[in-house]
Amino acid sequence: MKRTANARMAAMLAALIVPLLGLVLLVHAGFAAAQACGSLQNGYGPFDYRHAVGDQVSIVEKYHFDTDVEQLRHGLTSYVGGDLSYTLRAVPNHPRALWAMVRLSRKEHTEKPQGSEYTVACWFDRATRFAPDDGEVRLLYGLWLTSIGKKSEAAQQLDMARKLIGSSDRLKNDGNMAYNLGLGFFDVGRYDDAVAMAKRAHELGFPMNGLENKLRRANKWPG
Repeated sequence: MKRTANARMAAMLAALIVPLLGLVLLVHAGFAAAQACGSLQNGYGPFDYRHAVGDQVSIVEKYHFDTDVEQLRHGLTSYVGGDLSYTLRAVPNHPRALWAMVRLSRKEHTEKPQGSEYTVACWFDRATRFAPDDGEVRLLYGLWLTSIGKKSEAAQQLDMARKLIGSSDRLKNDGNMAYNLGLGFFDVGRYDDAVAMAKRAHELGFPMNGLENKLRRANKWPG
């Protein structure tokens, strides 16, 4: 009888330890990512792009993210990557700055462009840590992951993006968001979702039909 009780106790402890171990590993992974990609603390900000007030964002853009920086022509205070780094430290979920960093990475054929403090992966890690409910950031993250062949991870980000965008008064009626979600779903092989997003973009008056044409060429457009 005592052995049976001991066996039951051991089984209960094992059942408890496994989920706790999983939690510890998740916390450790999150801590490791934060260590690798740096603290979000910053001398100026950080500010949420969606909810910034006054000149919190505009002053950063004035000195570090003008048209020349966004178009990757030249930096304002250093390398283009340096000015983008400053912008993303101050405003981690700045969508145009994030995508400019992606484009710079492609232009320079490196994940850590010249002057950038972190890799592209880290800038997305920082953005999602800072604003985990930002659907636009999730969309951009998914599109970038798709472009580097990480389709499973991309699909996860696109699913989160669709959910967050659908609940956002600012984004749920944005045809551009729907269209780009559709492109992402097409690239990860989620054709039914791509069709739904293409139709949604059309309903919202988005003028481009390239996504529909891609689906038709792939024989994935219904009818």
